[in-house]
Amino acid sequence: MSSSLFFQSDVKDPYSIYKLMLDKNPVYWDETNQIWAIYSYEYCVEILKNAQVEIPIVNPNNEQKLNKSALEILNNLTRLSNGIQHEITREIALLLFSNIKFIAIDQIISQLIQKDLSNNKIDWVNSICKKLPILSVLKSFDFGEKDCDFITEKIDSFSKIMLPKKTEDQVKLINENAEKLYSIIEKHLSLLSFYKPLLIKISEKYSVSNAESIPIVISNFIGLCIQSSDAGRGILSNSLLQIINNKYSLNKTEIEKAVIETLRFDPPIHNTRRVSIEDFYIGESQIKKNDSILIVLASANRDSQKFENAMDFSIERFNNHENLTFGIGGHMCLAKYFSINLATEALSYLVNEYKTIALLENKIEYEPLINARLPKNIWIRINN
Repeated sequence: MSSSLFFQSDVKDPYSIYKLMLDKNPVYWDETNQIWAIYSYEYCVEILKNAQVEIPIVNPNNEQKLNKSALEILNNLTRLSNGIQHEITREIALLLFSNIKFIAIDQIISQLIQKDLSNNKIDWVNSICKKLPILSVLKSFDFGEKDCDFITEKIDSFSKIMLPKKTEDQVKLINENAEKLYSIIEKHLSLLSFYKPLLIKISEKYSVSNAESIPIVISNFIGLCIQSSDAGRGILSNSLLQIINNKYSLNKTEIEKAVIETLRFDPPIHNTRRVSIEDFYIGESQIKKNDSILIVLASANRDSQKFENAMDFSIERFNNHENLTFGIGGHMCLAKYFSINLATEALSYLVNEYKTIALLENKIEYEPLINARLPKNIWIRINN
């Protein structure tokens, strides 16, 4: 294997590649891309917990030419920050998540299905997976229908702000929508009862002014939308495929187990990146300062040293919850439990409401992404 980086759309079975690397090169120097690729569970955990690595800068010196609003959002995101900035932004994100209200998922998914269902056929990805997660977040914060429609329509293209490399078209769409997206969210959050107390708490704890903390709050609400949209879409897509392929007839508890096992066995996110800030060793390999590192989470999740019969899908394996799909430690994805609960509720509704759920195509095509394996479409037939 000469390259550790590939588009998921170009590879039929990435897990066969990961298994080969687990067996032969769990720590691999990719000369072509000048990056270390880490494949084993043990070493991925070691990197994720290592204080000598940081999140790499996505847009150094604004080389991607983001406009003022887009740049402010990007520079304040928890997922892309380090040090004290990460501490502040993470606490803000946690405070935002703590104010999510309970809403009925059944009502939202029912409306989405009825809107797009035609001759008992529906594209699960585009009708449900791309809309349900973000709508659930927005409605949990009482956003109005007009704002929900705009954000839902734009969040997919805006989420490309996270990519280390962006096309001109992607940058254009990000810049076109950044200011309005920021304005809508700032206006709405400012009306909510928790908003001012949140600002006061952050200002007092970290000695930052409201002028400094407001952009962090707005940006990280957008970050929560992006995380929920990306992670939620992938979990809903891949979990349904596993339930259908394994011919499961499940109650809600078993569906939750299937969702968690899907996160291990067929996760939406396959890798994440770090950069070393000091020299250190992983096994016998020396990682040097400023080296780029690719943490192949999907490979670690299939490591037989950690998971018994790792290549089998089993909802009863005792340690499935120890998968690395959402990361661990300070940069663990904050949408983890929200996304698991959302997928569990949505899939429980689907299997209880419809007696027959059949996949209409065997060959699933994936988005041309390096870090995520997301189906483009999943056409299903559903009957009461």
